[in-house]
Amino acid sequence: MAMKYLDLTFTDSVRRAQQDYYGRTAVIDGAPERDPLGEAEAEFISARDSFYLGTVNVNGWPYIQHRGGPIGFLKVLNPTTLAFADYKGNRQLLSTGNLSDNDRVALFLMDYTNRTRLKILGRARVEDARAHPDLTAQVTDQAMRSKVERVMLIDVVSYDWNCPSHITPRYSVEEIEGMVRPLK
Repeated sequence: MAMKYLDLTFTDSVRRAQQDYYGRTAVIDGAPERDPLGEAEAEFISARDSFYLGTVNVNGWPYIQHRGGPIGFLKVLNPTTLAFADYKGNRQLLSTGNLSDNDRVALFLMDYTNRTRLKILGRARVEDARAHPDLTAQVTDQAMRSKVERVMLIDVVSYDWNCPSHITPRYSVEEIEGMVRPLK
């Protein structure tokens, strides 16, 4: 388990809740400055076609945005850096605006089929794709490059694998077609 994640998330109020409900609190000693992603995390991230991105606005309100693309669109540049191309959407730019005030993000990656989830905490920055053509080329394929407006870079602070309890298995159209094909 990545200790920095628990160090960051087990605040005093969380410890009070743990004490109230369970009669004990978790103590996190010796957490590193960050927990770099390992091979298992990198493989999991590279196999996803979507994730949820959480930011917080200047008024303290959280905002969660679904991000999707081809499998592997969220790139692991190195053990502490993730990146993805950000395309023109509904022009609200809520995540982008929020990041200008508070760079903290939470990513929530699901594998419904295998009932697995990975949570990532980090700090993000937004780069204009026009000003960074090499970076843009690194995170998107040639066919989509002209549609990229921004590149989001995430400096990973820590991560946590979550238990499979209460994850309902779900399957993509491609997975279902693959399962049904032999029956046809």
